[in-house]
Amino acid sequence: MTPPDDPNRQPPPSSEDGLTGITSLASAHGALETGRGLVSGVVAFALAVMSLLGVIGFHFPAYLSTPEFRAVYDVTTLRYLMAGGMVLAGSIALVNGVLGRTRWLAAWTFGLLVLALLLGGPTTPIPDFPDDTPYLGLDFLILDLLGSTIVFVLIEKARPLRRDQPVFRAEWQNDLTHFFFNHLVVGFVLLVTNRVVHGGLGWAANDGVAAAIARPPFVVQLFLVVLVADLVQYAAHRAYHEVGFLWRFHAVHHSAKSMDWLAGSRQHILELIATRILVLSPIFLLGFSQRVIDAYVIIVGFQAVFNHCNVNVRLGPLRYVLVTPNFHHWHHSRDTEAVDKNYAAHFAFLDYLFGTAVRADRMWPDRYGVIGDYIPVGFLKQQAFPFIGSTESRERPTLAPESHAWTPPADAE
Repeated sequence: MTPPDDPNRQPPPSSEDGLTGITSLASAHGALETGRGLVSGVVAFALAVMSLLGVIGFHFPAYLSTPEFRAVYDVTTLRYLMAGGMVLAGSIALVNGVLGRTRWLAAWTFGLLVLALLLGGPTTPIPDFPDDTPYLGLDFLILDLLGSTIVFVLIEKARPLRRDQPVFRAEWQNDLTHFFFNHLVVGFVLLVTNRVVHGGLGWAANDGVAAAIARPPFVVQLFLVVLVADLVQYAAHRAYHEVGFLWRFHAVHHSAKSMDWLAGSRQHILELIATRILVLSPIFLLGFSQRVIDAYVIIVGFQAVFNHCNVNVRLGPLRYVLVTPNFHHWHHSRDTEAVDKNYAAHFAFLDYLFGTAVRADRMWPDRYGVIGDYIPVGFLKQQAFPFIGSTESRERPTLAPESHAWTPPADAE
């Protein structure tokens, strides 16, 4: 059994012309129609868009690249990736054009590829630029989108929870907009976080505490930093659910009706900033080393995406220790037994310790989303919702509709 389709969704066009087709594709919220070249056409179009954005990033690295990211990646490798992406996009568009499938989308793809080549393509020289300039994380956006798509879509296809859920499912455009925005403003988020954490709390840092934290082996330090972060995150997450005004921000994240690698990107920007400040503050005050923090960032980045994935993973007895997709899917459930449960981000034992774990963890939830379904669809509407939402939704509902437990097929266990 699979969750019922959203009756209010609007399927994207299977055939349109020119700008009308692109506008309709971007504004619709339904799953893409298969068998007519639309899915492959969107993939090619996305590769063409990323290629063009990459070329623009090469021209203006001071303003369109992330300093922390620049220190890690190799530009030559990026050039080869761009060239490969452009060839793949052009090949898909050519095949669709010859077969007469979504020619309007193929034309857009070719147009973007030609523009990227005219601007220099993969061989675009990178000019010298000063440090400490305001920037948009365009490189972070492109590389994370490309890497996340490859890694997590493959994981979802290798062990799917809901086999008939398409990659381009309902409301994917909405979540992709959140993904774009959250990555582009990474510089602003880091600036605000650093100003608050380092500027406002620097006086409270203690060298003695930092020295004590640095004594244990690296693995112990890593466990401690993840535990500290998750304790703070648990408290903040619980407050987001139990305090009416805070819930209005967090409800945006819970409004996703489908769970996959992209669903976790749906988040209000103020919640994103507040949570980052709250979690990083004790990490900074305790004096964890940069090496330990870097490892923690990798862990939290992976778990944040993986635990929303459309993947059937429970990890046996380890599910009582670590947060898994099974554990976090229940947190997003509309079922009665899942209301205000499973708050932890990394260590599931915190919820068992504090009495907030869903006990029916041998089943998967059937339905996701906000009870009452009162969150509007659309990035700007969701950013505005906490301030101008309907009066009926100012208090978070505490009861859910009747539970409809759903168990995956035996071969998916």
